[in-house]
Amino acid sequence: MLSPALVRPRPAHQASDLLAAYLPGSFYCSSPRGALLADGVHGFVRTRDGSHSRAAADALDAAAVAGVAEPVVVGALGFAPGSASSLVVPAVVRRADGIPALDAAAAKESNASWSVLPRPEPEAYAEGVRKAIDLIGGGALDKVVLARCLELTADSPVAVPALLTRLVRADPATHAFAVDVTAPGDPATRTLVGASPELLVARRGGEVLANPLAGSAPRASDPAEDRRRAAALLASEKDRGEHAHVAQQVGDVLGRFCSELYVPAEPEVIGTPTMWHLSSRISGLLTDPADPASSSLGLAEALHPTPAVCGVPTALARDTIAELEPVDRGYYSGLVGWNGLNGDGEWIIAIRSAEVCDRTVRLYAGAGVVAGSDPAGELAETTAKFATMLRALGLEGAA
Repeated sequence: MLSPALVRPRPAHQASDLLAAYLPGSFYCSSPRGALLADGVHGFVRTRDGSHSRAAADALDAAAVAGVAEPVVVGALGFAPGSASSLVVPAVVRRADGIPALDAAAAKESNASWSVLPRPEPEAYAEGVRKAIDLIGGGALDKVVLARCLELTADSPVAVPALLTRLVRADPATHAFAVDVTAPGDPATRTLVGASPELLVARRGGEVLANPLAGSAPRASDPAEDRRRAAALLASEKDRGEHAHVAQQVGDVLGRFCSELYVPAEPEVIGTPTMWHLSSRISGLLTDPADPASSSLGLAEALHPTPAVCGVPTALARDTIAELEPVDRGYYSGLVGWNGLNGDGEWIIAIRSAEVCDRTVRLYAGAGVVAGSDPAGELAETTAKFATMLRALGLEGAA
């Protein structure tokens, strides 16, 4: 056994330094729990049987045998079954506690000129919501989340590090991320970047935490009106019903893995700079933390997709999304995160995000359609949700 004097301590990093060190091709994520920056590729995670968690466990074991210190898997999974994934064991990982501390001049504002193409057009999106409401009224569906897309083209390449910094600066406690999702053989780097408010699942030892969000309202610049909107959201029967679908499903799934589980009886309201959300913090103790299915990625796979991004029942909601959304979601509403050799890790839902490639940016926003939904209201909700990314791009109001 090594004496304490001979044990090399883990280098100390500041969260702000990791953000400043990010370059396209790296993996970055930060949250209230800390920041992680990963560079290089020791190995790729190859999924053969549809289970990313099993493939990740094999890759981590191989990395440990090869002498990689504290190996982790990092990356992103797409929304739909069988869709693209980007998971690797990085060569170098740096971590920091806390959230980045940034001054007002941490990143220059974008001065690019943009063209904006909505897909579908707002009127067509509202018509899709009407079709979904008809399905719900006929009893086929309880809920479906419909998204729309904005395709943006700038007059110069988009600087992803500056965009990421602006997102973190707007809300340092958000779940910010930047992930290389370049397809094999694609010569252009493609990056998934965003600032998600929604933690799908985090695991530390035997403890597990999920924080589903469903039911939303846009923020207001006037403080009195802003408080009124938060109170109205908390009292909304429609939004509380939508939230209940999500909290129940998350609790039911985690209950299969936990000996103890706490699901709040009532949601609370939490805010981002652009939106109010109904939130439930669901926590539990794992029955068998050593079970590979109870790793953070295993739990994330079991939970995905929650009704917050898909619907109820899941299979029919997915089919409805494929029918009514004209643009494939790709990584939007998929998963971003990391998973360690011991199963600990953190996975967030890839919302308030965009895929950036050279001069092009594709971003998405969705709204949960339930009984009582109004097409104009759901369209307005997606417009409000676009604001996080559009503000960071200097395009507020373009939705």
